[in-house]
Amino acid sequence: MTGHTPAATTAKTVKTRFRDRGRFGQALVTTLVFLAVLWVVQIVNWASGNRLVSLGIHPLDFSRFWGILPAPFIHVDFAHLVANTPAIAVLLFLVALSGQKAVWASTVVATVVGGLGVFFIGGENTVHVGASILVYGWAVFLAVRGFFTRRILEILLGLAVVVVYAGLFWGILPNQAGVSWQGHLFGGVGGAVTAWAAGRPAAKERRQVTAARSAGAVK
Repeated sequence: MTGHTPAATTAKTVKTRFRDRGRFGQALVTTLVFLAVLWVVQIVNWASGNRLVSLGIHPLDFSRFWGILPAPFIHVDFAHLVANTPAIAVLLFLVALSGQKAVWASTVVATVVGGLGVFFIGGENTVHVGASILVYGWAVFLAVRGFFTRRILEILLGLAVVVVYAGLFWGILPNQAGVSWQGHLFGGVGGAVTAWAAGRPAAKERRQVTAARSAGAVK
């Protein structure tokens, strides 16, 4: 005899409904939920007198090394979050259209690689927070993924991202005081790493097809 707890049943129902929404619906829900989390965190931050900012990345302070994990979800103020929201909405939605695996992979890798980069070269006596690490990670992931997978639609999407967000890529240069160009740069590196990893299965499949064709030609 088996049974399900109410919590388990509810979780199963939520997962089923999420899967039934289709790729577009799933991408929309993913984006809205992520933005809702960011705004709730910022409301808590504001209500606490911006104390959450201290949970960000403190370069070279190993006692606060763990700050690389919450940093992308914390913003200095509402203006900071408002500035990031449009890019988050568009780029995350586009990534989510490729599936939840792409969302998790690009988000986790950008967070870790971007966070490590900021931690080691972000400058002492500074604190780095903000979803820009993820914005740059997603943007670079979308921009270069097609060149690794060699899929035409992904190449075209990547070119569109480069054109639309051309100004965004200037943010990887140390040309604006008070802006974490390190987070932008290394978040982008994380996106490139994820894109490369996404292209590996496609490259392996192409090699197998080429080998099969060559074997057939020999026969």
